[in-house]
Amino acid sequence: MTDTLTPVQDEQGSLPFQAPQLPSYAPLLAGLICFGAAGLAGLFLGWGLVAVVLVGWVLLVLGLPAWSSVVEGGRKATDRLVTTVAWSVFALAMVPLVSLVYEVVSRGYGVLSAQFFTYDMRGVLGEGGGIYHALMGTLIITAMATIISVPIGVLAAVYLVEYGAKSRLARMITFLVDVMTGIPSIVAGLFAFALFTMIFGPGVRFGIGGAVALSVLMVPTVVRSTEEMLKLVPAELREASYALGVPKWRTIVKVVLPTALGGIATGVTLAIARVAGETAPLLIIVGSTTALNLNPFDGRMATLPVFIYSSVTTGGKYNLEQLDRAWGAALVLVAIVMLLNLLARAIGALFAPKTGR
Repeated sequence: MTDTLTPVQDEQGSLPFQAPQLPSYAPLLAGLICFGAAGLAGLFLGWGLVAVVLVGWVLLVLGLPAWSSVVEGGRKATDRLVTTVAWSVFALAMVPLVSLVYEVVSRGYGVLSAQFFTYDMRGVLGEGGGIYHALMGTLIITAMATIISVPIGVLAAVYLVEYGAKSRLARMITFLVDVMTGIPSIVAGLFAFALFTMIFGPGVRFGIGGAVALSVLMVPTVVRSTEEMLKLVPAELREASYALGVPKWRTIVKVVLPTALGGIATGVTLAIARVAGETAPLLIIVGSTTALNLNPFDGRMATLPVFIYSSVTTGGKYNLEQLDRAWGAALVLVAIVMLLNLLARAIGALFAPKTGR
């Protein structure tokens, strides 16, 4: 008796290697359907825009995971739910930012002109004038605050990482830096005002006082950012330098600091951007003026934040012109802060450790 063997034919597609998946455009399609349905319901029921967006979002959060559960399974549906919620929170966080930028640009763009950047406000009551005095005051005071803060912050961080280790003094400095990080800006202004009042007498107002107040706010940021960057420097680099007989101070100057230079520069730039828009300390110790003053050691100086505050809070016959100038100054200040943040990113990318062969 002869057994006959029948070959088994492969059936293509009987055992798929990949589970069914929704198309890549599924979230967009689901969003269009959900928000379209919410808009249609709002049109008939008389809902406002907020109600329509809220109902559409609820339909999307419930509908897209349900669709995914039917096609892709429960595990993928959970991923779709979490992803939708994460994107929703991101969009919600972008609403005030986008609205702020739009409001400042739309209101301040029309004021910008050559005269706006090259004239001060001395003798100006209605139209005309500019922010030249306030712009120069902001640049001078911020530059002086940087000159004060960077050496103190970098040297303090070097001590904490390279010399202090876990000593009692290092722990005390770390605690004080943490406290200073959360200090209100107006307290820094009061400190500078009290300090210079004791030295020069009551009623003192000049730019160097504002630089000292801003440096109180900058130093903790510089210390923290520099400390974290120094901790990221590999210990092997220090040990290799010590093995060659290089002193510790020279190792820090020639090896450690250059290696962490990108992160330190980024932290310093972000610290400058953080204090560039401070108003309270400058209002207390620097004051305000309508004329140009380039000497930070003599007399009041104008700054962009205080100029904006004064323009908004001073009413009267020329209130509309003052508001327009305030929006223009606000746009310039926002642009300066944005440029500083972009500069920080560029510095970080430029000095980042090079990887590869």
